[in-house]
Amino acid sequence: MILQVALDTPLRRVFDYRPPTSLGSHGVPPLGVRVRVPFGRQQLIGVLVGVASESAVAPPKLKAALEILDEHSIVDPVTFDLLRWASEYYHHPIGEVFAAALPVSLRTGQPAMQKTEWWCLSDAGRRELSAPGARRAPQQRALLAWLGTRGCATGDDIGEEFKPAQLRSLATRGWIVEAAAPAAAAMEMRPSEVALTLPQAACVAAIIASLSTFAAHLLYGVTGSGKTEVYLRVIAAAIGEGGQALVLVPEIALTPQLVDRFRRRFSSGVVALHSGLSTAERRDAWRAAHQAQARIIIGTRSAVFTSLPKLALIVVDEEHDPSYKQHEGFRYSARDLAVMRARGANVPIVLGSATPSLETLENAATARYSKHLLPQRPGASQAPRMSIVDLRKHAADQGLSTPAMQAIDRHLKAGGQVIVFLNRRGYAPSLFCNACGWVAPCAHCDARMTLHRRAQQLRCHHCGAHSPVPAICGSCGQALNPVGQGTERVEETLARLFPDAPLARLDRDTASARGAVQTVLDRVHSGEARILVGTQMLTKGHHFPEVSLVVIVDADQGLFASDFRATERLAQTITQVAGRAGRGSLAGEVMIQTEFPEHPLLNRLMAEGYEGFAVSALEERREAGWPPYSRLAMLRAEAKDSLGLDAFLRAAVDSSRGLGDAAAVKVLGPASALIARRADHFRAHLLIETAARSTLQRFLKGWLPQVEKLRGPPGLRWSIDVDPLEVD
Repeated sequence: MILQVALDTPLRRVFDYRPPTSLGSHGVPPLGVRVRVPFGRQQLIGVLVGVASESAVAPPKLKAALEILDEHSIVDPVTFDLLRWASEYYHHPIGEVFAAALPVSLRTGQPAMQKTEWWCLSDAGRRELSAPGARRAPQQRALLAWLGTRGCATGDDIGEEFKPAQLRSLATRGWIVEAAAPAAAAMEMRPSEVALTLPQAACVAAIIASLSTFAAHLLYGVTGSGKTEVYLRVIAAAIGEGGQALVLVPEIALTPQLVDRFRRRFSSGVVALHSGLSTAERRDAWRAAHQAQARIIIGTRSAVFTSLPKLALIVVDEEHDPSYKQHEGFRYSARDLAVMRARGANVPIVLGSATPSLETLENAATARYSKHLLPQRPGASQAPRMSIVDLRKHAADQGLSTPAMQAIDRHLKAGGQVIVFLNRRGYAPSLFCNACGWVAPCAHCDARMTLHRRAQQLRCHHCGAHSPVPAICGSCGQALNPVGQGTERVEETLARLFPDAPLARLDRDTASARGAVQTVLDRVHSGEARILVGTQMLTKGHHFPEVSLVVIVDADQGLFASDFRATERLAQTITQVAGRAGRGSLAGEVMIQTEFPEHPLLNRLMAEGYEGFAVSALEERREAGWPPYSRLAMLRAEAKDSLGLDAFLRAAVDSSRGLGDAAAVKVLGPASALIARRADHFRAHLLIETAARSTLQRFLKGWLPQVEKLRGPPGLRWSIDVDPLEVD
């Protein structure tokens, strides 16, 4: 018997080991258990992914595994198959794929399932506790009294309050006894306080009708149309018979408010899983999910791999969001894997968005997905009124036009709140010398440094380098000026123009500390903050009922970008941030500042909304042969030697010729990345394009082993990105 173990290494293979001597005659271990093995001079923990009768390694060189850590698989069968499929589809080392699915504690060998000791007062303990004048040590008396108020408690909880010696002493005397864990309280599903609209009710009925079978549902609802209420109703139905539901959200910032809303509806069994949790918190949430104690799991991208033995439904909120794509290492799409997981588990999946991706809309148009519309906001709230401000005709004060400032003043006086959106953090994107034209560069990237005035630093947003702000130009000695606007500068301008309106700012700089996002959101929801300045983080599903005005400071950032998805992202961003306005009793207004008011994208959005934009954008994609009407992959590479990097990529192109599917595949490049040098590494890529997914997969399967054999410059790093979201 040969154990095939997936190890967390960049090698695209499994490793063969003999069974550990401790296995004896206990038979074949189940797939999915963790195995501790020798690897060179170290010991690693991997996952058993196969059992074979022979190995390509000569028997004398075949090492024995050291220990099998689990009795049962640490992932459910559907997730196990999903991970193997993901490794093959994304052509990523299987050991790194399994490692991405497990909490750190499991990767380091901690028990997958923790036995919890429960201690209760015995009858003798109750008599001792009530006996008048009983002589006990103070700590023992305190522990008896503490347990007397609780009845039972875990050993961990007791250990936080008392020393182990007190616990042992009371157990020896028979005053406390170890007991089985008390039965968990039944989940209570509280009724909703709102009535469904007719479109919501139709959506709920259609999705519930598909329970216990695979079906993909696109929930296409305008912003504020009540998609979350639909999620809550169908989840209640899905878990009513003891099932589990997985809810994916694009950003950590959304998780706390969504968890809070779910916990108000469901009395127990709701857990969160995201990178903002501590290692212990993630471990405990994973265990609760794996043991089916957690019934609803709400998490970000990596939560798609959570072991859920009783999965009954998957929901992907804001399915269009690029945050679902992992852009480093294992470059998977959580949305696409969620669809595959639902198919493997034979359960329905709901993909919700006000601005669905063009791929999802195409799937709906071809009947692969069922499309359900929520065309209106419930109640009295109406879609906001949108207008364009031509910056060529209206003077701007630090990025804010006169009409925008007048509108802000008007809405504040009417009691509304205001969002000012600019997808650029920092104070100014450049520090410029008017005398000689010098612009503060990053020493490690082909990029400019961004001025962060509050921190008195120049920062590179690409590699993280930072330096003090120079007092004068290093080239000519003249004064330096900040050029352009970031959220910090807009915040400063608004504070000057509206000194009586408290401000809050939400971007990556203000959200870095734990709990900072919730603090900002609490200020907005309470009404303390009247103006909210922020970046992309504002567009993702937040509900601000008192916001009546949204000002989009610079709508031109995505109009002329080189990436073919840039216009789609811009249309989604504008629609999403505009949707924060007018959700309550106050009428909503959206002002879009631009220097290109005649641009077709903006005019189409104004006249036809996102749906009209999507129809024309899909037609353009079809004519150009871009996804979803073709399949792409990118081989991305970087090295400190630019010539060696170019030679490696050219050799990779040469190695593709003559492969079985080469005639049906275009290998384009090499081409430099948009930022050709980042963190002292030169970056370039090859673009692989073909008409069919199966053709692309066959080509990559034959080509990548050839690429692995190529020699490259010292320090070369390369990766394959299947279905890339960015091609620049």
